[in-house]
Amino acid sequence: MTGPRGALRLVGVAVAALAVAWLPACGSGERAEPATTRPDSTPPSTTTPASSSTTTTPTGEPPALQLVDLGLELDQPIDLTTRPDSTSLLIAERSGLIREAVSEGDGYRLLDAPVLDLSEEVGSTDAERGLLGIAVSPDGDEVYASYTESERGDSRVDAYTLSGADGSLDAVSRRVLVEIEQPFVNHNGGSLAIGPDGMLYAGFGDGGAANDPAGRAQDLGTQLGKVLRLDPTGRNDADGDGLPDDNPDLGGAPGIWLSGVRNPWRISFDFATGDLWIGDVGEKAIEEINLLTATEEGGRGANLGWDRFEGDRPFEPGPGPVPDSELVAPVHTYTRDNGGCSVTGGVVYRGEAIPQLNGTYLFGDFCDPAIRGLRPAGEGSYEAVDLGVQVDSLVSFGIGPDNEVYVVGLDGTVARIAAA
Repeated sequence: MTGPRGALRLVGVAVAALAVAWLPACGSGERAEPATTRPDSTPPSTTTPASSSTTTTPTGEPPALQLVDLGLELDQPIDLTTRPDSTSLLIAERSGLIREAVSEGDGYRLLDAPVLDLSEEVGSTDAERGLLGIAVSPDGDEVYASYTESERGDSRVDAYTLSGADGSLDAVSRRVLVEIEQPFVNHNGGSLAIGPDGMLYAGFGDGGAANDPAGRAQDLGTQLGKVLRLDPTGRNDADGDGLPDDNPDLGGAPGIWLSGVRNPWRISFDFATGDLWIGDVGEKAIEEINLLTATEEGGRGANLGWDRFEGDRPFEPGPGPVPDSELVAPVHTYTRDNGGCSVTGGVVYRGEAIPQLNGTYLFGDFCDPAIRGLRPAGEGSYEAVDLGVQVDSLVSFGIGPDNEVYVVGLDGTVARIAAA
């Protein structure tokens, strides 16, 4: 498959206050001027060919939508998921609590006691720290939490097992799956997703500061600036190291599935196609969405280009082990000119309540409340459309037990996207 960087494609007031306290890995400094394309590089584009595994092609005007607020009283909710065969929602609060909202009538009721309390392990929520992402094992017996630990702020992914029929988790059962030293307080990543292969995918930023000063995203010797593929349940792990035996051998740090990300803020799989989607936060000017199709092994061993590129623009050209022609370009980019500051990657809609939305990738931005849809537009291109609903301080999307899409705002919002 060809790609835009070359011949080979490998595979309100409340918002302002929150934005000052925490942004999902925004850049710093002055906005960069558009970089010129190097003479030996194919000029980048904002689109790439559509996935051959896409099952539908939404067309026409987007459907009229509304947000159905669940009315839950939460303190900085940051991520949402559900257990298999459950009617409840699991919601992570940035301070370290995992809460359960049980189905009740046409809505949800938040249980008083948390399913798991990691507040002591998490500690500080300064800068971009805290409990950042959660996921559930395919059998529903384990919950995974990605957070920055309290002593030094290092990134950690832990596994916790169910302790009883009530669905609570046993804190004593904690197993550390990943622990990565963080040199700075920002760009911690924290997104978790279960792949169609049953493996756990974990995204981590480049280690922070600005401009990736140590070049970690392009350094295979570190897990920073990477998406890792883990095997917590031992489904494909003969040697017991917690990593799938069929991971790519890239000759570097363990567990690396793909490299070259600045701060992957939300990764997800389209459960109808197996495609991997990544929202990667830009440095100064460009936000990007990446698509790694199942037909090309979901990004196995891919390099998404940071910090050689910011989105579709050359950023720091120079010597490196990977030719620009082998860097995977984003499927969509947008500038910060209209108020955005930090992309929030989302999910592909595969529910039944809004059939016109089927196959559309939903995403947004922490600073721009508009929720957008990315959909195939014909002739191998994608288009972004405004879906007419808004969420302040948008930090996550999740799939509920009804296969409908839920949105999470750091200001306390948890809502379901519904037809108007």
